[in-house]
Amino acid sequence: MRSWLVAAGLLIAAAGAAPPEPEGFRNDDYRSATPLTFNGRAALGTAAAERLWKSGDALFIDTLPRPPRPAGLPEGTIWRPKPRDDIPGSIWLPDTGYGVLAPAMEEYFRSGLAAATQSDRARRLVFYCLADCWMSWNAAKRALILGYAEVEWYRDGTDGWQASGLPMEPRTPVPRPGE
Repeated sequence: MRSWLVAAGLLIAAAGAAPPEPEGFRNDDYRSATPLTFNGRAALGTAAAERLWKSGDALFIDTLPRPPRPAGLPEGTIWRPKPRDDIPGSIWLPDTGYGVLAPAMEEYFRSGLAAATQSDRARRLVFYCLADCWMSWNAAKRALILGYAEVEWYRDGTDGWQASGLPMEPRTPVPRPGE
């Protein structure tokens, strides 16, 4: 009984630390505590995300920003961004989770989703990034606004996936126009 009370207390404490869902997009502090919900429902936990992944019933979409080229590198210096290990079979649409997107990035997001879903707005989508990252929450909200009906948010992202010992694979971003 005592262990149950301790567990319940920890859950209540954790829930108290989580912010509520904002009405709009999150526009700052992208790496901070995130809500426990998305669109009024509980965010996906790792076990639920794994079930969806194993069933093949959802398209997983990573929104982690691409690392920027370091400032001050001499011209002609070869620079390679750190490799990204990701949930197998997912797509990576980097930089699409900011609160405000430039028109070119909005189009990149829209066309990336359309290509990945074959324009099926009923396709179940699972957005993720890292734990405590608002990028995926924003992108999931943006997908709802675009008319996608089955949108989920995996709150713990690749941090939770990897911590659970689930498989990972190298990922490259979906190319942007002109890349």
